[in-house]
Order: sequence, then structure tokens, then C-alpha cells
Amino acid sequence: MQTKEILKKVRKIEIKTRRLSDHIFGGEYHSSFKGRGMTFSEVRQYQFGDDVRAIDWNVTARYNEPYIKVFEEERELTMMLMVDVSGSELFGTSTQFKKETVTEIAATLAFSATQNNDKVGLILFSDDIELFIPPKKGKSHVLRIIRELIEFKPKSKKTNIDVALKFLSSVLKKKAIVFMLSDFMDDDYEKTLKIAASKHDLTGIRVYDKHDEEIPNLGMVPMLDSETGDIQLINTSSKTVRTNYKTSALHLSNYYLNTFKRSGAGTVTTRVDENYVKKLLGYFKHKGR
Repeated sequence: MQTKEILKKVRKIEIKTRRLSDHIFGGEYHSSFKGRGMTFSEVRQYQFGDDVRAIDWNVTARYNEPYIKVFEEERELTMMLMVDVSGSELFGTSTQFKKETVTEIAATLAFSATQNNDKVGLILFSDDIELFIPPKKGKSHVLRIIRELIEFKPKSKKTNIDVALKFLSSVLKKKAIVFMLSDFMDDDYEKTLKIAASKHDLTGIRVYDKHDEEIPNLGMVPMLDSETGDIQLINTSSKTVRTNYKTSALHLSNYYLNTFKRSGAGTVTTRVDENYVKKLLGYFKHKGR
């Protein structure tokens, strides 16, 4: 992809996701993840989306405009985006590829964090750690993250969530807000998830395509396994084949939901042809209660 084309895509995603983070997610992100910290630091003018419970009424009365209390913990939050870049993310049968939806969601979350002056980092993973960008502040840093999400070419097409979670625990010692974005076509990661979720405020965001869960009756169809590169001729008219496919997909979906729940981590599930804005907003509102 040419540099000019990449910059054009970055700008397009920035415009779309910046609007969402500014007008929709900024306040919800703030109230969901900004705990009232241990140490009072300062007061500042109230901004749209701030938690009204933090208003300093004495200062507000003195200056005749709203001010809020800022706590030390608010100034030290870190968001880590863990993004699955395996082969299955380059799949989509409706509006767009899973990768494109994941990029939009990740960019929206990153801008929401930047709006609150938080650090943002990125981990791209397959069955190995493909890229690690340490957490930093600032718009230029977020734009770099978006560029990587758009143009990065992974070395492997396979998935290993266990490896990604172990790496997270090794590089982040302080508590962070962690979002793992994947289709979660993997299992056997419960032990490492429990460890990571005990340290961090962790949320899994499952982005999937409708045909990840079931295949239509189309007769004999050559199908490519995006994680192995193998092509097999599949008889989709066979009810047994379709049932086995659906059963396998359901196992992975249930494993994701149940494992995250048992680990105390949050979950969001959205299909590529659904409105992820509503899903995220609903999650943030519920979490902020």
C-alpha cells in the first residue's frame, strides 16, 4: 500500500472515530474507568462528559462556573489495546472485513483515552507477539497506532491468545485498562486470563462475521482456512457438515463468554454488520453504574 493511500485511510478513520470518541464515548469512558483515586490532586474546569459526582461545589460557587476535583489516579491511567492480527481477521462476507471493524473500534477507544489524557499502548498478536508499542500520550502517538492497525503485515496467520496474555502480564506491571479485540477462535487460555484479569481492568471485544458461526447450503464449495492456508472442498449441502461447523463455532463462542465471566473480565460481542457503537455504549453505561 502506498504511503499516500495509507495516510488517506488513517485520516478517514480518524475523522469517523474521533467524532465517536468526542461526542459519544468520551463521557462514558470517563465514568466507566476513571475511578475516584486515592489522592486529591487539583481542580479544573468541568468538561463535557465529566462525572458530575466529582464537582467541587465550593470552587464552583466561588467562580460561578463548574469545577471538578481531579484525583491522582486519574492522571496515571494506561490503556492497552491487544489486537488479533491472525489470518481469520481478514474475513468478511457482508459490509466489511473483521479487521476493519476492529481497527475502527480500537481507534475510537484510543481517542477516548487521549481525550482524558491517558496513555495508550498497542500489542498486535497472532500465535506470537507481532508488535509492541509501549504506552504513550498524544494524538500523534494514536495516529501511529492507527497506521499500524491498517498496514501491519503479520508474520503468522495463526492465533494464540494464551501467548498474548502472558506477554501482557510481563510488560505491564501497573494496573491498566486492557481491551482485547479478536474473533476469539481459540481456547485453552483460561489460566493466563485469570492472572491478567486479576491485575488489570480487562475487557474482551469479540468481532465476528455471521458465517463464522454457520455456513449456508451452497453445495460443494472450496474453502480456505485463513489461518493454515489449506484449501478443502466442503460439501455444504451435508447437514452433518453444517451442524459440526456450527457446533465447533458455538464451543469457541461459549468458551470466550464463560471464561471471561469466570475470570471477572468484561465482554462485548458485535457482528461486523451490527452497530458496534450501541454495543460499546451499552457496555460502558452498565460498567459505569
